[in-house]
Amino acid sequence: MAFLSGQRASREDQRPKATFAELFTPKLVTVLREGYGLPQLRADAIAGLTVAIVALPLSMAIAIASGVNPAQGLFTAIVGGFLISAFGGSRFQIGGPAGAFIVLVAATVHEHGVDGLLLATFMAGIMLVVIGYLRIGAYIKYIPYPVTVGFTAGIAVIIFASQLRDMFGISLPGGEPGEIIPKVTALWGARVSVTPAAIGVALLTVIVILGLKRVRPSWPGMLIAIAAASAVTAFFALPVETIATRYGGIPRTLPFPQLPVFSTDLALAVLPDAVSFALLGAIESLLSAVVADGMTGRRHRSNCELVAQGFANIGSAIFGGMTATGTIARTATNVRAGAHGPVSGMLHALFLLLFMLVAAPLAGYIPLAALAGLLAVVAWNMVEKDAFRALLRSSGGDALVLLVTFALVVFRDLTEGIVVGFLLGSVLFIDRMAKAVAIEAQVPAVVEDVADSTDRALYQPSEAADPDVVIYRISGAFFFGAASTVGAVLDRIADQRKAFILDCSAVPFIDSTAANALEMAAAKSARAGVRFVIAGASPQVRRMLYAHHVRPPQVRFRSSVEKAVEQVHREVAARKAEAA
Repeated sequence: MAFLSGQRASREDQRPKATFAELFTPKLVTVLREGYGLPQLRADAIAGLTVAIVALPLSMAIAIASGVNPAQGLFTAIVGGFLISAFGGSRFQIGGPAGAFIVLVAATVHEHGVDGLLLATFMAGIMLVVIGYLRIGAYIKYIPYPVTVGFTAGIAVIIFASQLRDMFGISLPGGEPGEIIPKVTALWGARVSVTPAAIGVALLTVIVILGLKRVRPSWPGMLIAIAAASAVTAFFALPVETIATRYGGIPRTLPFPQLPVFSTDLALAVLPDAVSFALLGAIESLLSAVVADGMTGRRHRSNCELVAQGFANIGSAIFGGMTATGTIARTATNVRAGAHGPVSGMLHALFLLLFMLVAAPLAGYIPLAALAGLLAVVAWNMVEKDAFRALLRSSGGDALVLLVTFALVVFRDLTEGIVVGFLLGSVLFIDRMAKAVAIEAQVPAVVEDVADSTDRALYQPSEAADPDVVIYRISGAFFFGAASTVGAVLDRIADQRKAFILDCSAVPFIDSTAANALEMAAAKSARAGVRFVIAGASPQVRRMLYAHHVRPPQVRFRSSVEKAVEQVHREVAARKAEAA
């Protein structure tokens, strides 16, 4: 059966691969080809308006938390959101500024200024386009689940900490530190400047958002909460900072497009930030696309989506925006609002542009404490609390990966948390897989229960006791993690002057390290005069062994152990006949 399975897999490998056009045709084209009329446009318009209402305050809040002007959040949502929907590989993806980038963007702005941020965003866009066209997107899914949960929870903690200043209305004349412990220490030292009005506005925002989510979940709770907090602040003339008092309001039009300021020194300085933007953007966008697939039963094109993310970041940087990516919450809102396809995402961007053109002066009244309360709710929702608890209970290895990733993201560096978490998860996986590989001696076993006249054992008792035949079986993926353990067993067997049959029918995969271990065992068997027969190897396994010189006459291959035993007995009988 294993041999037949290998043949089927071989035939599947020979099927024609998807063409370039099939892999990189935007979902917008697919939807339009299916037929697009007024009913579909109406559904997309309603969904786009719904998402725009959610994205309007959120985009400004994320931009402020990232250390840039709130207008840059709107520019990102408009330009980046439009391009992601127009060129993406997902029907329902909504792009724009994301909370996950707050830490990275804030650090980049702090070290390299806005010019450095724009250049890093532009470079990240180019990297994402290259990653997509090289079809590397499929590998993003191999990031372990504990890493994504720990990473998301860590970002949520940092986002919440970044909002404490505005939430409590604290004055920090010397500026706010970037790292979490110095930040909290500085805020605690300035606690005498706490503004009660700011606390009240933040609490009002949180209460309205959570209350409407409970009693009127279909209403745009975030926008209503921001509007209510702004009205209360203006009516009572509360001593709370607003967008107008800190930033002077927002413009009513998009800026004139221009390339980011470029210099070799600046490009080299922001290169690590650009790599982090590209990596996180790929992870966030594909995770969001997977969530949309799960909600709709559709299937996204991962590499096409990454190309669109690249175009979006290039466009966002040209129009003065920040890093754009697919956003899970807004994408889920788009699906629940009844979107038909990518047109809803494009309309969401156009609605945001319309809001900016018409209502830009009103944005100046928005209190920063209200936006801080909004982001506090976002941070709380980001933490996958059930998943976090489940991973802590599931196994020691998963809990270790989760906690290490979480701690590094919060107290060290976001990229370092992802990389170390991924490497630690990979090592633990290798250890588990290595322990799952087994090599054991075979004992007599009956293949099936048949009539007495035809009953036949796969390994006859006489064969098991035959001093000229020893049969061992390897089970599991034979790779470098198990090569040393299995190789030691093979070395002990190979120095015995017997015919050695190695059953590989339960080996679905073998790598070069394992093949090299078999090559050394085969060479040792040949020097000792031991016949080495490999039985049941699939075509893929056999190709790898041939590539490492595990081939006749040093090693013989047979399709089953039974045929290998018959072959050995024929050779033994022939030798005895010659000797006689």
